[in-house]
Amino acid sequence: MALDSKIPKGPLADKWTNHKNEINLVNPANKRLIDVIVVGTGLAGGSAAATLAELGYNVKAFCFQDSPRRAHSIAAQGGINAAKNYQGDGDSTYRLFYDTVKGGDYRSREANVHRLAEVSTNIIDQCVAQGVPFARDYGGLLDNRSFGGVLVSRTFYAKGQTGQQLLLGAYSAMNRQIGRGKIKMFTRHEMLDVVIVDGKARGIIARNLVTGEIERHSAHAVVLGTGGYGNAFYLSTYAMGSNVTAVWKAHKRGAYFANPCYTQIHPTCIPVSGDHQSKLTLMSESLRNDGRIWVPKHKKDVEAIRDGSLKPTQLAEEDRDYYLERRYPAFGNLVPRDVASRAAKERCDEGYGVNKTGEAVYLDFASAFMRYGKEQAHVKGLDENDEALVKKLGQEIVRNKYGNLFQMYEKIVDQNPYETPMMIYPAVHYTMGGVWVDYNLMTTVPGLYCIGEANFSDHGANRLGASALMQGLADGYFVLPYTIGDYLADDIRTGPISTETKEFDEAEKSATDIINKLVNNDGTHSVDYFHKKLGKIMWNKCGMARNEKDLKEAIEEIAELRAEFWKDVKIPGKADAYNEELAKAGRVADFLELGELFAKDALVREESAGGHFREEYQTAEGEAMRRKEFQFVSAWEYKGEPKDAVLHKEDLVYENIEVKERSYK
Repeated sequence: MALDSKIPKGPLADKWTNHKNEINLVNPANKRLIDVIVVGTGLAGGSAAATLAELGYNVKAFCFQDSPRRAHSIAAQGGINAAKNYQGDGDSTYRLFYDTVKGGDYRSREANVHRLAEVSTNIIDQCVAQGVPFARDYGGLLDNRSFGGVLVSRTFYAKGQTGQQLLLGAYSAMNRQIGRGKIKMFTRHEMLDVVIVDGKARGIIARNLVTGEIERHSAHAVVLGTGGYGNAFYLSTYAMGSNVTAVWKAHKRGAYFANPCYTQIHPTCIPVSGDHQSKLTLMSESLRNDGRIWVPKHKKDVEAIRDGSLKPTQLAEEDRDYYLERRYPAFGNLVPRDVASRAAKERCDEGYGVNKTGEAVYLDFASAFMRYGKEQAHVKGLDENDEALVKKLGQEIVRNKYGNLFQMYEKIVDQNPYETPMMIYPAVHYTMGGVWVDYNLMTTVPGLYCIGEANFSDHGANRLGASALMQGLADGYFVLPYTIGDYLADDIRTGPISTETKEFDEAEKSATDIINKLVNNDGTHSVDYFHKKLGKIMWNKCGMARNEKDLKEAIEEIAELRAEFWKDVKIPGKADAYNEELAKAGRVADFLELGELFAKDALVREESAGGHFREEYQTAEGEAMRRKEFQFVSAWEYKGEPKDAVLHKEDLVYENIEVKERSYK
């Protein structure tokens, strides 16, 4: 199958405008004749469902949570990017586009990214109109802060709750349409398969997680906005329910996968404390605006800190290694996430990790307390030399900016971050890979769309901070509602799609057979037993550092683990009732298939990109190049011509249903 990205011709900056002017539209009177299924109600799915319903389409929305408000989008705390240049510091649509492509190690699709930068400004206006309480400066204007990998302040935020507030905005828009009857909401429903009729996506098979009932739902188009698959690593910053099932089932029905091994490693997560943990907690990247990252310079101090004989606050300034500021003076602590993550891992691998496991570095706010405190003391005419007073005033400023994050850290770690530095370490946070989509966000299956984190298009090998919310809302509010009409214009005379067809029969039988096999399996080990084993293989052999030997071993080990899973997993309870262990088992079964593809993808990528390095290709010359990575020109500038290929050379795409037979295209 030849891939057609459908990228419009013409200058990059004109593509989206010209495309909107030329694509087919659906008459408002005809939209009421068309049904659309939206799976997932996070920022991408929720905004898409609300907007499509507002336009007049009949929407069925599905989520496995008990409310759309539970979507994992609420965990994106730090902010959302937009090129409004409110700070007057030189930002522009082009600079946001450039930073995004550059931050993705030049592996993003440029046309999609430029469109993302263009519509970013509309997102802020939309959300303000919905009542999202963005932070404002003293004069009442919307405030901004910086995130990693950029030299401007373009991140809009609502304290440390940005994702939650944006999701509430999308949720309120959805509720309005639910009240009008234009959205039919199916909570506690999990999609188990896509139904393909005459080569087009015409519905889904879903399981009611409360009753266990298998249901058929039809539509003229299906939209997947189901987020990322980072829980394949078991320990990650994702919600425990986040999974790959929807997009993996779509993949097994013919939707190509692209860049599956590109994983965002976030540098500011609370470190692992032991095998008892089921997930990791993210400390927002916004903290790197004011926190300074360091480790001791001398290993004797590291050992003293680990055994408790020395407190980090007792270590003299000259004995601290602020390694990001030392290595990358232009960006300092606000280097991109992949750079900060690699640097933290390198310091800890060299023996400078500060917790008992040796896998933690410090994020210290002492300097910020004093800086803000002196400013406040000066403004209030107080004694700037009174250290206790200055520190107290500074802590109050930091509390107003990040208070909920500091409180969360203290509850989890049982240490007061106002009195001692936070400890952080890299962890799996986001997946840049996903379902391949064209410029219209359609997959290789006609009528099947994929939006937000679930697709591959916008972030290349690494995502800039505060761009996840931007992509989700851009796709849902401002891109898909235009592009889906180009496809649906041919369906205005189709009429309702019947669920009483052999295609729905076969899809339902396939889903039911898998459920029955799981429930009737007389195994001895829990689902978590297999999930944890998969996670250790993924992190140890497919994580930040990769090499050919480990990746080949991982492929074999995952295949063996998958075979063991189907022989020896034990699922208590019944299929036709509420059964969370059964739901979890289905998701882990899909992770076990995805994991093999993930490792195969990593194996054939011999370059270091994003948060991953291929160890056997690291040389002194290669490291010197990595140190200069912020001086690279963009790929199309370097070659002297636009680079609008369907996929870059490195962007491998996969097809076929059987994992063991999957080929590289």
